[in-house]
Amino acid sequence: MDSSTDAADGPGHRHAYGKGLDSRGYIEREGSLGRIPGPFRPVVAVARDRLLDTFGARLTGAYLYGSVPRGTAGPGQSDLDLLVVLREEPRDADRADARGLDEALDKEFAQIDGAGTLLVGRAQVLSDLETHDLGWFVACLCTPLLGEDLAEFLPRYRPDSLLARETNGDLALFLERWRARIPETTTEAGLRAFLRGASRHVVRTGFTLVMPRWNGWTSDLDEMAAVFAAHYPEHGPQLHRAAALGRTPTGDPAVALPALRSYVDDLGPWLAEEYARVHGVKAPRPE
Repeated sequence: MDSSTDAADGPGHRHAYGKGLDSRGYIEREGSLGRIPGPFRPVVAVARDRLLDTFGARLTGAYLYGSVPRGTAGPGQSDLDLLVVLREEPRDADRADARGLDEALDKEFAQIDGAGTLLVGRAQVLSDLETHDLGWFVACLCTPLLGEDLAEFLPRYRPDSLLARETNGDLALFLERWRARIPETTTEAGLRAFLRGASRHVVRTGFTLVMPRWNGWTSDLDEMAAVFAAHYPEHGPQLHRAAALGRTPTGDPAVALPALRSYVDDLGPWLAEEYARVHGVKAPRPE
């Protein structure tokens, strides 16, 4: 599940018991409505109302995730990330509604650098197949905004090998898609978005590779890279570079294209192979 869409709390941030865990060793939920920075509160309030207007009875719950509920969002630099849970599986019409909502919010509020709404069905979140991927994402990385909180129906999670495998054990599939996408991405805006997402995905995969040994959770890209580099110093500079590009991506082809090619031809294949060796491969999902 692609979850880190904004730079998170800095390396100095720690929860009460350190490393993002509670006193029993479970991953604590990130973020809260109380942490939303002042400039973003009007955006969230409008988004909440429009979600209800747009989806109505089809919606069972909605969440915020990313830097806004973590309290680290910067005006004009951070996007607004929303997850909407529908009673049934999303339809094309639902996705069109979500795109319209995102475009309107982005146009209306200068505080955000874009808005993105993910749509999922309730049954999918609570399915056995998604317990340690989408379910974990909802329970640990999403902040309830309205409706029911599905975390009540999900287990507590530890930073173990099962969680590592089911969240990021499918990098090889993404590398194939990225390789095909590189020649098709020709605009600066497209390259910037592509580089941002791919860089963050690579960093998260590197971090979760060593997460069980570190025994903790963080969403900070720089801290993720540092934790990884302590275990794989020979690849540390590559992941630190990916973290930097994930925080401040560029649409300059002279920078973005070599970075993307390095992911699909060098760092990515090694990382996917090492991940499979250490944690195994993520359970296949339906097309």
